[in-house]
Amino acid sequence: MLMAVPRFERFFRLAAGLDVDKDDLKRFSDFVFDEIHDLLLIGRVAAKSNRRDVIELYDLPITKGLQERMHEFEKLDAQLELAPILASLAARPQMDVSIGDETEARLSTVAGGVGVALARSFRILEPRLKNPQTAHWERAFQLFDLLL
Repeated sequence: MLMAVPRFERFFRLAAGLDVDKDDLKRFSDFVFDEIHDLLLIGRVAAKSNRRDVIELYDLPITKGLQERMHEFEKLDAQLELAPILASLAARPQMDVSIGDETEARLSTVAGGVGVALARSFRILEPRLKNPQTAHWERAFQLFDLLL
């Protein structure tokens, strides 16, 4: 993961003009894991309520805003090649359902979209912010917990 630090630093610079460091990568990794885990748990409920044992992409509660951030991530990823790294961060909780192939293939893009949204949320919470500190990360996480 250490090799990915410069790519994540560049990701935050391109997505929101922020300077992050290797310590922030752990926060980001935990955040992505937790958010994907939560999306999959909701997807599980949707699949089960439709009497399916497979979580399909349309089972995930992907909002219009997240979908737009996913498209932005795809453009950034063409330069950064973060998708394989994000795929390894995406949570795969033990469940009594499977994750569909398309869903599995798109989890890195979903994770990237969540990452873009996180980066942009720092600038909304504090427009002049350049280098997020612990308090900034905590406020952003609280915002996501409230909304997702």
